[in-house]
Amino acid sequence: MRCEICGKKIIGKPMKTKIESSTMLTCNECAKFGKVQREPPKPRRQRPITRKPRFQEPTQEVLEDYNVIIREAREKKGWSREDLAEKVYEKASVINRLESGKMVPDIKLARKLERTLKIKLIEKLDDTKPEDLGPSARRGTTIGDIARIKRS
Repeated sequence: MRCEICGKKIIGKPMKTKIESSTMLTCNECAKFGKVQREPPKPRRQRPITRKPRFQEPTQEVLEDYNVIIREAREKKGWSREDLAEKVYEKASVINRLESGKMVPDIKLARKLERTLKIKLIEKLDDTKPEDLGPSARRGTTIGDIARIKRS
C-alpha cells in the first residue's frame, strides 16, 4: 500500500489522517500534516441481559361519562372554564374540548382534575384473564349461553 500524499510504500499499518475535509491513508511522516483519526475501540461482547418479571400495576381507564362529571363539578364550584384551566395548569381550550367530549384526558390530566374538583374520573380495570374465569370465558359467548341466560 502506498501513502496517498507522498506516494511512498507504507511499511506497517497505514495512518488514517484527516487533512482539511478529506480522510486519507498516509505514512507516519505525512500523518503530521493533518489530524490522525483513531479507530473507536471494538465493543466487547456482552452477556445477554436477563430481565426479571416486573409487578404489573392494574390498568386504569377514564370513565365513559367524564365530560359530564367534569362540567357538573366545575359548575357546582362556580368556576368558569378559564378558572379551572388555571387551577390545573392547562389551556381553556383543553377544558372546553374535555367538557364537549371531543378529547379524552390522559391519566395524568385526569388525576389533576380529580384532585382539583374532588371527583372520581379514573377506574381500575379488572385484570382477570380468560384462563382464570373457566372454559366458557375462554371460548367466548355461545348461543347456548344466551339461551340459558334468557331461560333463567
